[in-house]
Amino acid sequence: MVRKTILIVEDEKPIREMVAFALGRAGYDLVEAGDVAEAFEQLSHKLPDLVLLDWMLPGASGIEFARRMKRDELTRDVPIVMLTARGEEEDKVSGLEAGADDYITKPFSPRELMARIKAVLRRVSPEGEGGVIEVAGLRLDPESHRVTGGDVDIEIGPTEFRLLTFFMTHPERVFSRTQLLDRIWGRNAYVEERTVDVHILRLRKALMPSGFDALIQTVRGVGYRLSSKS
Repeated sequence: MVRKTILIVEDEKPIREMVAFALGRAGYDLVEAGDVAEAFEQLSHKLPDLVLLDWMLPGASGIEFARRMKRDELTRDVPIVMLTARGEEEDKVSGLEAGADDYITKPFSPRELMARIKAVLRRVSPEGEGGVIEVAGLRLDPESHRVTGGDVDIEIGPTEFRLLTFFMTHPERVFSRTQLLDRIWGRNAYVEERTVDVHILRLRKALMPSGFDALIQTVRGVGYRLSSKS
């Protein structure tokens, strides 16, 4: 099973340590940041699967960080769970309007936190909890790392598997080579854009015997998408 990465942006070290322990036991990888500047530095390395975001942070608020994430095309799809001591309805509305997907009020139990994280991941991404993804008869199972077309098993390399998972969880959307590099390899990876073309070619080759290679479409002058429409 592919481990999910959670970025926690929280200036109180005891809370970060408690969350880190709970997430580690639940099978998640954790990346930590104590303020907004450090959080953006972490985002520049690799996008997490979810952000746990404190409202009150030194320098800039969690609300402003959430707004900036949602304005950036590369980070706008990353789900956000707000962590805050502010429990008034108006504050919750402000957090949700800023782009948060959920809101948990301090103090909270690790059990409640895990439940909220799982619920958000299920809601925002079909692969969030390892569920089988299917598009036009092509099936991908993140847990067993298997791809099937009809009743035929499809052999696929690890990078092509990540590419296909990303495409299948974002169908009908066009992504440039730069966006795919950022999402699959990470922003700081020293990889040329041509590498994307090479792995797209390998992905199509792997899908060709089952006839699903046509799902991976080139959008001239823009990039690539997965679509069941011709």
